[in-house]
Amino acid sequence: MSNAAPAPLPARVNDRAFYVFTAVVSVAALSLLAWLLLIRRGGADAGVDLRFLPAVNAGLNATAATMLIAGWVAVKRGARRAHQYLMVGAFAASALFLVCYLAYHYVHGDTRYVGDWRGLYLSILASHVLLSMSVVPLALVAFYFAWRKEFTRHRKVTRWLAPIWVYVSVTGVVIFFMLRGSMPAVP
Repeated sequence: MSNAAPAPLPARVNDRAFYVFTAVVSVAALSLLAWLLLIRRGGADAGVDLRFLPAVNAGLNATAATMLIAGWVAVKRGARRAHQYLMVGAFAASALFLVCYLAYHYVHGDTRYVGDWRGLYLSILASHVLLSMSVVPLALVAFYFAWRKEFTRHRKVTRWLAPIWVYVSVTGVVIFFMLRGSMPAVP
């Protein structure tokens, strides 16, 4: 009988548990959003006023976009530590955005666009929503590969993730301003 340790499994086999975790987190997040936006539809809870949160969310989206672009510049310049901090910051800003977004919509429901550019608004919103669904799983996978120091796999993921995440963050700000510009006057 040999006392030799068994050969390690290939990286892709070891990744299975992480992929299952990522799938569960992503499906749970999308399910919560779908329930909140499509089934529950929000409604004012007594004594809770979160109407300030859309502006906070726009700021968080702008922060995430800025950190993503700065992180891209940092990694191109070889400043890996700065890149790491900026990417964690962008992820934190986006995660905080998601929490605030959920809180706002839980309390207040949807905000309807009443402006003159409805077609443009709906196009931007549709692309924003569809692309945003990929950010959580792709970001988790990118962080995972970076953590495992599998930078070739990390770069393959971030080639797709980076432009999508920046687009989603920037269009989040655009949507905020389009909605604010379309708001009817409050007497």
